[in-house]
Amino acid sequence: MFNPTIFINEAINKMKKEVNGKAIIAVSGGVDSTVAAKITYDALKDESLAIYVDTGLMRLNETENVRAILDKLGINYKIVDGQETFLSNLKDIEDPEIKRKVIGKTFIELFEIEARKFGAKFLIQGTIAPDWIESGGGLRDTIKSHHNVGGLPEKMGIKIYEPLRDLYKDEVRKLAEFYEIPSKRQPFPGPGLAVRIMGRITRERLDLLKRATDILERGLEREGIIPWQYFVVLLSDRSTGVHGDRRVYGNTVAIRCVDSIDGMTANFTQIPWDIIAGISREITNKIPEINRVVYDITDKPPATIEWE
Repeated sequence: MFNPTIFINEAINKMKKEVNGKAIIAVSGGVDSTVAAKITYDALKDESLAIYVDTGLMRLNETENVRAILDKLGINYKIVDGQETFLSNLKDIEDPEIKRKVIGKTFIELFEIEARKFGAKFLIQGTIAPDWIESGGGLRDTIKSHHNVGGLPEKMGIKIYEPLRDLYKDEVRKLAEFYEIPSKRQPFPGPGLAVRIMGRITRERLDLLKRATDILERGLEREGIIPWQYFVVLLSDRSTGVHGDRRVYGNTVAIRCVDSIDGMTANFTQIPWDIIAGISREITNKIPEINRVVYDITDKPPATIEWE
């Protein structure tokens, strides 16, 4: 039986012995990285600094929500505006593996800059077991390169330290509950909305996805339905539709809702059709550039949770 108190005490003692110098912590706003940041601060105090990078690939109000959580935890943190850098580096890239590797490299470049400013030798990451397993860890095929594992450049000027590396999502959520971090906050990928846009990433496409995602999240939460993870994917395909009496050629989005325990397997969430229908109508009414909404009914496996 996993015991949060025992794990935290062991992780703090181990970090004090192995991290011999200042450290920065990569914080995405998700449960994994936030828990890693709290453990690091408990171990290193003012010798640590959490870094949250606003990549421009975040959900609506994500930066404000992250700021509120970090303030509540009372840890040292800094918010870095990296929007122009990320969008420039991702311009015209369509291949999902290349996207993840570019994102991983860009993160490291920004973290190395911040590490030099802070005088840090270590970068703490919230990597958990499914991340390195899916990135080809051990005797496994690479399912997809997670930006904080398979997406990292080979040579870095900073040492990586991963206090949660052997844990699964259900165990990390127990740690979050111990620290009174919102443990039901759904997982959000480090690469952000970049892996929920099929094909090219532009400001315009990001705006469509952010607005559609906000409608889905608010719609489900209004109904009291909170799956393990729930999000919208913007497809690269466009399709014919009708607005009023006018033929249009618009964007298609997919709604993806799943339930899981550890993130290694998942089942699609069977949400009542009237609720999904209402959310679909709200998306197409409020965002005229989107004229088709589909619902993903695939489990993991054979699919992964994210589309890219």
